[in-house]
Amino acid sequence: MRLGVLCSGGKDSIYSCGMAREQEEVACLITVHSENEESYLFHTPNVWLVRLQAEAAGIPLVETGSAGKKEEEIADLGRALDRAVECHRIEGVVTGAILSVYQASRIQRLCRDRSLWCFNPLWHTSQEDYMQALISKGYEVLVSGVYSAPFDAAWLGRRIDARALADLKEYARDYRITLTGEGGEYETFVADAPFFRKRIEVVAAEETYQNFRGLFRVTAARLVEK
Repeated sequence: MRLGVLCSGGKDSIYSCGMAREQEEVACLITVHSENEESYLFHTPNVWLVRLQAEAAGIPLVETGSAGKKEEEIADLGRALDRAVECHRIEGVVTGAILSVYQASRIQRLCRDRSLWCFNPLWHTSQEDYMQALISKGYEVLVSGVYSAPFDAAWLGRRIDARALADLKEYARDYRITLTGEGGEYETFVADAPFFRKRIEVVAAEETYQNFRGLFRVTAARLVEK
C-alpha cells in the first residue's frame, strides 16, 4: 500500500513514518505550514525543517500553507491530501496521533471522504515504552518549544536522551504532564532517524523564553554525513 505520512518534523510523525516504512511503501510526506503558532491541528515550531528531513530520507514532500484558522485548517489539509493522491497515488494516510481525539477524528473524516485508509500507529501506546524506543533506536530528538511548568530555558534545544527522559518522568509524576508532550507541554524536531541517509546539523538558532514558555527557533541548518 502506498502511504502518505502527515509530517510536522516532530518525533511522533517521524517515528510513525519509520514504523510505516517497515510494513508498507511511504510514497510521500505531507506537511501543512500554519501561520498560527497556536494552531489546534498543526505543529508549528521549525516545521520548515521537514524539507531537510524529506531530503535526508529520500522521500518526496507535499507542502501547503494555512492561515491557521480553527476548522478551516481541515480544508487546508484536505487540499494537501488531494495533491498527494494526484501526484503520488497514495492509498492511505499515517498520523503521529497518540491521544488527541480532536486531531485523529478530523483526519479520519478527511480520509473517509477520500476513500483513504487512516493509520495511527502510536494511538494509545505506552508513552514510556515509546519514549524508550525513540532513544534506543537512535532517533535524535531535540526540544523546539516548551509551554508549561516546570520546563526552564535549559530545555530549549535539549536532546531527548535517557537523562532527559528521567526528568520527564519526574515531571509527569509531580506536575502531571504527559511524557510525550501530547498535552502541549513541549514540542520537538528530529535531527536524525535510522532511515535518514544524512543527519540535520543546526547551524544557527534563536532562543526566547519567559514564564515557562520558550522557543528554540532554528534559523539555519544543513545536512551532513552521519
